[in-house]
Amino acid sequence: QVQLAESGGGLVQPGESLTLSCAASGSGYNIYAITWYRQAPGKPRELVGGITSDDKINYARSVRGRFTISRDNDRNTVYLHLSGMSAEDTAVYYCRAWGGNGLDVWGQGTMVNVSS
Repeated sequence: QVQLAESGGGLVQPGESLTLSCAASGSGYNIYAITWYRQAPGKPRELVGGITSDDKINYARSVRGRFTISRDNDRNTVYLHLSGMSAEDTAVYYCRAWGGNGLDVWGQGTMVNVSS
């Protein structure tokens, strides 16, 4: 079984940057992709972007050019770097792992609050 743990959320001012982490732990898993989602207050959860095991990366149109996904395989961690942030980026950010044998695991989420 694999567990995901997000970290790095917090309070930032408009225009600032922040990097979120999604660390995978456990054994015996084969992850095909890690995707990031976010859920703003009162809104449905939306896809932010993702990275596959062969490093294909895609982004939602709303964050393309501002957010960057990367990975550190030695640390079993995927990062989401948020830049040029605005109040519209305020949300709980989640990562999700897809993999072999029906693997589909979510992290607990990390809150990002963009406010002056």
